[in-house]
Amino acid sequence: MEPDWIIEIQEELVEFKRNQVWKLVPKPKGHTVVGKRWVYKKKLYESGVVFHNMARLVTKGYSQLEGVDYDDTYAPVARVEAIRIFPTYAAHKNIKVHQMDVTSDFLNGELKDEVYL
Repeated sequence: MEPDWIIEIQEELVEFKRNQVWKLVPKPKGHTVVGKRWVYKKKLYESGVVFHNMARLVTKGYSQLEGVDYDDTYAPVARVEAIRIFPTYAAHKNIKVHQMDVTSDFLNGELKDEVYL
């Protein structure tokens, strides 16, 4: 494995620890353990040159059964119309807008139930 990927994996794990979103526990009896895997992605400039590697630990949610392992799902997504209207409204009202990149944004959600990976 390339050193860049190892660095990205370590950064992802540091975010988990910093946000206190997990703890190591023995495998629980009577609970489904959801699988996980690393997903690797290279972000490229238009010229094709790599400017950032990303490594994310994701769950294999497809292994869960609705009504058994979970009751509801939710994924907040911005509609394209909202993305188009926002800068137009900001320009009309002369509002200064800043862009930012949020890392590990999914770690900021709160779950009602415990999930075992």
